[in-house]
Amino acid sequence: MTSTLGSAEENAAEVPEYPMSRAEGCPFDPPPQLRTMQREAPLSRVRLWDGSTPWLVNRYAEQRALLADSRISSDPTNPGYPAPAPVSDEHSEGSPVSFILMDDPEHARLRRMVTAPFTIKRVEAMRPFVQRIVDEKIDEMLTADEPVDLVEAFALPVPSLVICQLLGVPYADHDFFQRNSKVIVHRDSTTEQRSTALGTLAEYLDGLVGRKLTDPGEDLLSDLAARVESGELPRREASRMGVLLLIAGHETTANMIALGTLALLEHPRQLAELREGSDDSKLVASTVEELLRYLHITHNGRRRVALEDIEIAGEVIRAGEGVIVPNDIGNRDPDAFTEPDRLDIRRDARHHVAFGFGVHQCLGQPLARMELQVVYSTLYRRIPTLRLATDRENISFKHDGSVYGVYELPVTW
Repeated sequence: MTSTLGSAEENAAEVPEYPMSRAEGCPFDPPPQLRTMQREAPLSRVRLWDGSTPWLVNRYAEQRALLADSRISSDPTNPGYPAPAPVSDEHSEGSPVSFILMDDPEHARLRRMVTAPFTIKRVEAMRPFVQRIVDEKIDEMLTADEPVDLVEAFALPVPSLVICQLLGVPYADHDFFQRNSKVIVHRDSTTEQRSTALGTLAEYLDGLVGRKLTDPGEDLLSDLAARVESGELPRREASRMGVLLLIAGHETTANMIALGTLALLEHPRQLAELREGSDDSKLVASTVEELLRYLHITHNGRRRVALEDIEIAGEVIRAGEGVIVPNDIGNRDPDAFTEPDRLDIRRDARHHVAFGFGVHQCLGQPLARMELQVVYSTLYRRIPTLRLATDRENISFKHDGSVYGVYELPVTW
């Protein structure tokens, strides 16, 4: 027997608003209301900023099933798409952040153009370069006056330097692209502010692609420029792909470095075990996977819309209805992870959904994993007495953005 929860629209007051707030003093955990909804049903309705009531997928099994379903679309131009904010006019001419918000076959065609640098083999070849960056930034921290803001001194520059190297973007411009990236991922940015920042970055990347046409190098933007020159890829799309990779390549990893460090500092036994076993590649890898599961950097849900009627978990998602898949509660599902609210760096958490699932799962996950492995195996070994330089209550968390983390993390040793 199936139901469509048709009473959701009829009883508007009973539909909770989304996104929801985390509990005071519990910055690592999903909002309590999400936990309640997960216990009550695999799917439920929520209310967005525009009054729409899409489906929220509360449990791990249903999340993976829907993320792998070709009847679910990532295209925000489809009617019923549960937009997290007012949609810019830019969408009328295609996504401003390229293939991430496209469906196959166009999604697959464009994604294939940038897959090669993110293969495990190519990423592993970058490990010595990343190790050198991490050590250099730690050296700079150790010679600086304490306390040091770990975000500005370490967590942000490490992935920024890496993605600049991979793309062929001058690191000297990092203040510029980081400033615009913050506007794009900030929840409270207006449509105009977000559109302007996207346009500014697209113009910047377009200029770089133009330079690569005449002076190519050994980098991803040069590869895209070659495709532009051959007529395989419009130059505008190449710049959009550059915007996507530049933002995704540093924002999420930077926040994961800082938030992961804070979580480990609040679990001193786990941190001590990691520090003592920092030369154990299996322990370091499992620590990375567990922190990806336990924390929730992308915390406002993956947005989709149904292209056809879909029957799942006793409900029917009708064509044109929005779907939100919040990985934070999926990764805390007790049916998928034993004692899900406990941090356990020896847990086998590789089946988490932090990077999504299906054809749209994160392209850069091999790079992110490798960077985090280098960071977590090096930082606490080289600074064994690393500790917070302020009370946890004084730390400001990014509740106001689509990417979660901390604004600053003052540390000393």
